[in-house]
Amino acid sequence: MSKTLVNIPVSGMTCAACQARVQRALSKVPGVSDAAVNLMTNTARVDFDTDVTDAEHLVDAIRATGYGAELPREERSAVEAQTDLDDERTHEFHALRAKAIVAFAAGIVAMFGPMMFGMPASASTATAPSMWWALLVLTALVMVWAGRDFYIRAWTAIRHGSTDMNTLISVGTGAAFVFSAVATIHPLVFVSHGVTPRVYYEAVILIIAFVLAGRAMEARAKRQTSIALRRLIDLQPQTARIIRDGSEVDIAASEVRRGDIVVVRPGERVPVDAEVVDGESAVDESMLTGESMPVAKQPGDAVFGGTLNRSGAFHARATALGEASALSRIVKLMRDAQATRAPIQNLADRVSAVFVPVVLGISVATLIAWLAIGGMRQLVPGVTAAVAVLIIACPCAMGLAVPTAVMVATGKGAEFGLLIKGGEALERAGAVTTILLDKTGTVTEGRPAVTDVVAIGASDDQVLATAASVERWSEHPLGTAIVRRANEALVPLAHSSAFRSETGRGVEALVNGKRALVGTAAFLQSHGIAVDEALPHVDRLSAEGKTSVLVADADRVIGVIAIADRLRDTSRAAIQQLRATGLHVAMLTGDSSTVAAAIGVQAGIDDVAAELLPDGKTAEIVRRQREGEVVAMVGDGINDAPALAQADVGIAMGSGTDIAIETGDITLMRPDLAGVARAISLSRRTMRTMRENLFWAFIYNVIGIPIAAGVLYPWFGIQLDPVVASAAMALSSVSVVTNSLRLRRWTPQSLQHSRG
Repeated sequence: MSKTLVNIPVSGMTCAACQARVQRALSKVPGVSDAAVNLMTNTARVDFDTDVTDAEHLVDAIRATGYGAELPREERSAVEAQTDLDDERTHEFHALRAKAIVAFAAGIVAMFGPMMFGMPASASTATAPSMWWALLVLTALVMVWAGRDFYIRAWTAIRHGSTDMNTLISVGTGAAFVFSAVATIHPLVFVSHGVTPRVYYEAVILIIAFVLAGRAMEARAKRQTSIALRRLIDLQPQTARIIRDGSEVDIAASEVRRGDIVVVRPGERVPVDAEVVDGESAVDESMLTGESMPVAKQPGDAVFGGTLNRSGAFHARATALGEASALSRIVKLMRDAQATRAPIQNLADRVSAVFVPVVLGISVATLIAWLAIGGMRQLVPGVTAAVAVLIIACPCAMGLAVPTAVMVATGKGAEFGLLIKGGEALERAGAVTTILLDKTGTVTEGRPAVTDVVAIGASDDQVLATAASVERWSEHPLGTAIVRRANEALVPLAHSSAFRSETGRGVEALVNGKRALVGTAAFLQSHGIAVDEALPHVDRLSAEGKTSVLVADADRVIGVIAIADRLRDTSRAAIQQLRATGLHVAMLTGDSSTVAAAIGVQAGIDDVAAELLPDGKTAEIVRRQREGEVVAMVGDGINDAPALAQADVGIAMGSGTDIAIETGDITLMRPDLAGVARAISLSRRTMRTMRENLFWAFIYNVIGIPIAAGVLYPWFGIQLDPVVASAAMALSSVSVVTNSLRLRRWTPQSLQHSRG
């Protein structure tokens, strides 16, 4: 079996019924394991077996439902695809707005024209007022021009044996127009049955106007949901300054080639992903990590396209371009995430599958009920009620309720260094009860660092200088940590030679012509050096979970240096924040029990499982899941891959560059556990928004359809005008999108305030 994933652009979808129909068609294609159709992004995300079917067959399946589809262009990057989508939405908004304005103007004429000329909206004679003929022509023109898409799409759906939102609008406005046209052309049909002829031209026009206005606002709101993506894309410089033939030359950023040397001055954005080769600076990487503090850069460090150079100038060698750049990969990840579905969407899909046929049935039943109760005298109010039922029903709101929230939430998360892989991950994160943390690189910094320098008959600087002078020739991580600490403390190193290493034991060299040793107690003893004075310090530091090395100058011990993987500065506060909400926090590690216990104490974690191999971590997750816990695993995304995959939610600690990100459901672009709290807070807030959207979408129809049918008329004499129904229908969709846009105001906060 060879599985692959494709995102197919789909055109013509306008409501949840459209979305559900395309999804059902794709799910029936042999070889398709999963299909997710998104009304907000107008895409179909399909997992399929290439041995059974291919992408062309998927496109054909979509077209067979009456909607447009085409394979994405392979040469187009994620950034280009998003830019094209934004341009399409802008064009759609302007076109819909223009049609809505014209339709509203025509509607005003249709509503107030008869009054201005003293002509009634109804007639009691066999001859229709002359104004009605003018309104018939005006209404027909509006239907053909402004409302054209409604009727074409409704007819396409009917030809393919289905119905959607366009069906309701078309049948409603069509019925009102036909009723009015008969009253205009042959009013005697009504008069002969004792019914006063009446026309609904203004209702037809204004219904079209309100629906178009609603869709224009939807189009504008949809574009706002991707504002975070556009902000990222807009950060990419259009030009780059490179060194060519010894001179600085400005070229388009797209023309930079791998290996080119780019010049970046203070205040400029880095044009492409690159490696610093000359110069030093501080770069603002908040666009990637959410961290506002600039990051120091020097030769050998990586810089990323779109980040802002704050201080010094530097030269850097281009390393990753186009689709391979960090920015483009993040944009692609976010686009893919926004095309996914949250499980809560299934409820709306089940309802929308039968919604339009049920509404059509209710409309017919409404007309029959009015005629059965009042006979032909109730024909006019009966038609009014039947049309109002068709117009007020709104499956659009149900289709937009979940994907709008997912789009805004994933974009907002990216602003704070959270890359969330879609609606399912977003929904599951809010249900988490247990957080399991890997130790190395997650709770701790992931690299050894000197924590203590204990001098014995010498100064701290002397101990550090002697050890670093020997270790400067070593490639061992502990030696690197000692040299790094000496450099940070500005301790000068002495000349050393005759370096020799004994693997796992220690190193020795001549420092200023005298023998110096750094290593274990056994290593020093084997070279005839007494260590008794140092052993109490070694025992104490070992109990704290630290690795100790002894330092000897000539024939005596002068100190002990303790090295450990230090706790991240933010870990303890983040863990306290998680625990304060009732979440259970535990730590899993392959390290020794002593080291694990020490880190657990420092971090404030009392549930620690140590000496676990990767399969042991996975088994621990399974055990907790069987006990009913919803588990989130937080790890570095590489050696923790099996555990991240097994957990209900896998959270990978990213670096902002290494999108080893592919492993988890959520990636923290900044190595800070506070991001876990942010992710859960955002998830809970988003789920509350989704539930609000679905509630109002459902309750709107539950209340609106009976009122439109006329249930209040016998007691209060209230009958809903189709024009009012169309305005309510348009506002229902806009309100759902607007409620989702409130997520743009979300900011990281304590989880106590985010439960929903």
